[in-house]
Amino acid sequence: MSTAPTASVSAAELRRRVRAVEALQMKTREMAAANVLSTRETAVKAARAKDEADVAAREAAAVALRLFDNDAVLLAELLGVPAEELEREAKPVTAARAKEAIESLRSRAERPRPRRSLSPRAGEQAPPPPVSPTALPADGRADVV
Repeated sequence: MSTAPTASVSAAELRRRVRAVEALQMKTREMAAANVLSTRETAVKAARAKDEADVAAREAAAVALRLFDNDAVLLAELLGVPAEELEREAKPVTAARAKEAIESLRSRAERPRPRRSLSPRAGEQAPPPPVSPTALPADGRADVV
């Protein structure tokens, strides 16, 4: 058995098929290059976010230690983290930056908490509160207080 087709293919058809294969290869290469660029961009963003998170964690450790009068053992027991790790994380944070962070926390603590409204948004009706059978008195009357 032969793998060659039984009908002959014209030269124009062969050129069309070759161009189609080349176009597919070019599109595949373009997609691969675009994938590399987007993946690298994502990796750069992730690395930047990790660095920012590391800085925030170090600052948080430094602030907590200062607020606990540098009692790393007590704080470590409360957090379930080794005291040496807390001290190592807090070490690169300057005292000035730790004080800024503490002041920021204090100002946030002094502000009143925003109240979340339990009422429905405009145009929406609130569903009636569910009444469980166990919440009713034994005689089944809901108006008894």
